[in-house]
Amino acid sequence: MKKIVILGSGESGTGAALLAKRLGYDVLVSDQGPIKDIFKHELDASGIVWEENGHTLKNLLRARLVVKSPGIPDNAPVILALREKGIETIGEIEFAYRHAGPCTIVAITGSNGKTTTTGLIHHLLVHAGLPSRMAGNVGNAFARMVADDLAAGANKDKNRIFVLETSSFQLDDTVKFRPNIAVLLNITPDHLDRYDYTMDKYVESKFRIARNQKRGDLFITNADDAVIKKWLQDHPDAVRCRMDKVRRSDLKNGYVRVGRDQTFDVASTALRGPHNFFNAACAIRVSLRLGVSSMHIEEALFSYAPPEHRMEKVAVINGVTWINDSKATNVDSVYYALQSMDTPTVWIVGGQDKGNDYTPLLPLVRKCVKAIVCMGVDNTKIFQFFKKTKKTILETRSADEAVIAAAKLAESGDTVLLSPACASFDLFQNYEHRGRMFKEAVLKQK
Repeated sequence: MKKIVILGSGESGTGAALLAKRLGYDVLVSDQGPIKDIFKHELDASGIVWEENGHTLKNLLRARLVVKSPGIPDNAPVILALREKGIETIGEIEFAYRHAGPCTIVAITGSNGKTTTTGLIHHLLVHAGLPSRMAGNVGNAFARMVADDLAAGANKDKNRIFVLETSSFQLDDTVKFRPNIAVLLNITPDHLDRYDYTMDKYVESKFRIARNQKRGDLFITNADDAVIKKWLQDHPDAVRCRMDKVRRSDLKNGYVRVGRDQTFDVASTALRGPHNFFNAACAIRVSLRLGVSSMHIEEALFSYAPPEHRMEKVAVINGVTWINDSKATNVDSVYYALQSMDTPTVWIVGGQDKGNDYTPLLPLVRKCVKAIVCMGVDNTKIFQFFKKTKKTILETRSADEAVIAAAKLAESGDTVLLSPACASFDLFQNYEHRGRMFKEAVLKQK
């Protein structure tokens, strides 16, 4: 029996372990930290051996194949030891792809907008009655779904559609992965600490989504993104399939135009801002490619609700609209959020700074922000930077404090926007926890 090691025990690692067990491997799950109880119970129920709080290297080096968590960098000592030994080390997306069988794969990446676009594509396909499932960097692991199909004998069903959100870390660990439709939304600096602070390496990582595509596949990308445009100019032969380039000129007056004669109203939907109109344009193109009718697309656009913590409308209280955009953990995401504001805005910002340069936000803050509420342990940098705008700036250190302060500043017809531009770890467990605490505090105002 071939031995496989799964490094990391989260949803990705557990999904890979379940698939490996289903395939008949001798499986060991090894985690440098503690394994959550929910995953321990799953592993135990499937008879999978696991270890936590450290790796037993001699056991790892006996593996024929290693599937690693995307959170483990290539320069981690355990990865270096495995590769020195010549043991193939891949990611969960690659492992699942190799065993998925005949199906259609739609993969989405980008620095911002991945989750919204992935969810919207899935929603459009399901509404049209297509057998779509959503996985990858959102929801369940791709490998878990492939394991379920193997168990049900459905792995030969070519009608299956997997819509996969793929991060740069996940793409780094792919070798043969070839989506039938790939979507690259945008590229802005992010996670550069993982790429030796070299933008070129990060860009190469994003373009891995299309590197195995061939004739008959489709690559949808952003014609107006300067980074994407330059890379394609510098690598004219890198993309070997049809490209569909979405342009700003395709988005006018809240309508998305596809081709010469198809237009779709997105301004009347729950999607807010030009960036989400662009995401919708990509999702519409994917759906049309897969045979969804214009009528079904129109219907599904109006029934779509954005994912939690991403420009999520929480409530309207005393004429004030409260929006939870806790997922906006970088400046670029906040830029899109502020750009979509069409009412005076009280902006809640702050958290664990990631070396942010707030300069791109200045014109938008001057234009639409009436007051700034800082929410973090150390708000000095935000205070110092934005005091030049002459806006009211208040300091708070909890979601409750921030909401109470914002409520006092906002008037009927205004919007309060939580869009932090920072990581959440100074006050919260993660961005989801921050978003939930914000929503709870808002609803107390009713």
